[in-house]
Amino acid sequence: MGRRALPKIDPALDLSRHHATLETLPQPWSAAELFGRVAPLEIEVGSGKGLFLQNAAIAVPDHDFLGIEVGTKYARFIAARLAKRGLANAKIVHGDGLRLFREFLPDATLAAVHVYFPDPWWKARHKKRRVMNEEFLTDVVRTLVPGGRLHFWTDVEEYFLTTLELIAEKTPLVGPLPVPERNPEHDLDYLTHFERRKRQAGLPIYRSEFEKA
Repeated sequence: MGRRALPKIDPALDLSRHHATLETLPQPWSAAELFGRVAPLEIEVGSGKGLFLQNAAIAVPDHDFLGIEVGTKYARFIAARLAKRGLANAKIVHGDGLRLFREFLPDATLAAVHVYFPDPWWKARHKKRRVMNEEFLTDVVRTLVPGGRLHFWTDVEEYFLTTLELIAEKTPLVGPLPVPERNPEHDLDYLTHFERRKRQAGLPIYRSEFEKA
């Protein structure tokens, strides 16, 4: 399912506090420098239009939320979404999520990692491009604090099942833990825009959660 056109960004919005690139991140890594405080940090890989970042930052103000999005226009749209609402505890990074984990994040720095509806790369020869691969999962385990959690949702059953097998075989993560489906209270009361589209079409969503012991 292709991405839809994005609404225009208000040119008067200052995106500088909510938008970064890999090259502008603090080196050595410092979440306190990035957010101006010390707080538990959660990262979303592939933030789409930013609905999760927005709602999570509002719902859990004592945590900081960092999204990583490879799409240039989407990263700017997310930054505008966060800036419009003045959410100081949420930022978006434009860049490669796997590189963020591999090259920037130290051990035991994350309270949670969120991966929602990643590209399934349908063709067999392309499946090696899936974000939920052994290398990334190794970095997830390395960067999570004890008790930290990995959240993985997809609408593709095959992707879901093969990923659960990979996690069980290659990582010490505990799970999958049950993630119940809840009824939305309003039109945008979904985890992501993608979940909204799929559920309104009556299609299934496969949810999982894992914990680092």
